[in-house]
Amino acid sequence: MSKSLPQLRIINRLHVLRAERRITQEQLAKEIGVTRATIIAIEGGNYNPSLELAFRIACYFKTDINMIFSIKEEIK
Repeated sequence: MSKSLPQLRIINRLHVLRAERRITQEQLAKEIGVTRATIIAIEGGNYNPSLELAFRIACYFKTDINMIFSIKEEIK
């Protein structure tokens, strides 16, 4: 019998980093080349960015991806 794997949920601190920098969703979107809707979806946990976009966000904030995105395991 195979063991069931936990569900992985990606959580992020994007809204916290934006607040610390006092920038709007629109400003961040323009800086990294996406729409405001994309930023809203990422912050709301409704969209997981591609690896490339995650790196662009990390570069913008001059930090490591792991400081923005992390994984939470959920047992179902």
